[in-house]
Amino acid sequence: MKKIVLFIFIVIAFSCKSQDKKPLLGASDFQKDLNAKFKDASKSPLTKKGLKKFKGLDFFPIDNKYKVKARLEKTPDALIFNFPTTTSRVAVYRKYGVLSFKIANKEFELSIYQNVNPKPEYVNHLFLPFLDNTNGKTSYKGGRFIDVYTTDIEDDGTVVIDFNESYNPYCAYSNRYSCPITPRDNYIDVEIKAGVMAYNKPE
Repeated sequence: MKKIVLFIFIVIAFSCKSQDKKPLLGASDFQKDLNAKFKDASKSPLTKKGLKKFKGLDFFPIDNKYKVKARLEKTPDALIFNFPTTTSRVAVYRKYGVLSFKIANKEFELSIYQNVNPKPEYVNHLFLPFLDNTNGKTSYKGGRFIDVYTTDIEDDGTVVIDFNESYNPYCAYSNRYSCPITPRDNYIDVEIKAGVMAYNKPE
């Protein structure tokens, strides 16, 4: 009898624990992974107050209109570009190329960059910062970033750019970070209603 009671107690306790563990919010793997990172105190860019109140990032609805195939024109002879940052630090990148694409039948171009001295795990990483007409309204005022990888580039020189996976620099969440400032040249005259939305810092 005691064994049966103990078994029932364990089952109930496990069930309650499972109910307390809420599923991660997100309509895609990208959104769920980002929310998991922000929820993890060891990885999150949020302040202690922000982490305490965190329930999930706000995202624009996923829209395949903002997932585009871009043509990449590489710029192997480009000079090193010194990115100013939100602190006195200077981030050193080289212009990797120019991406040409269409959204709503309008043509746009964005420059994409590569870190001059990347850590081993970022060797294939390309940096795509951009500004658009949602900045300061429904998205972060300083623009957003997209991660692209050299391994994403097809043999015909095209690469898929998914603005649904655009995210805010860490400076949007805390003043303790030093973030590259998006060049004004990387402004596109359209509303990119995709990706992470603006974050309201807790009072």
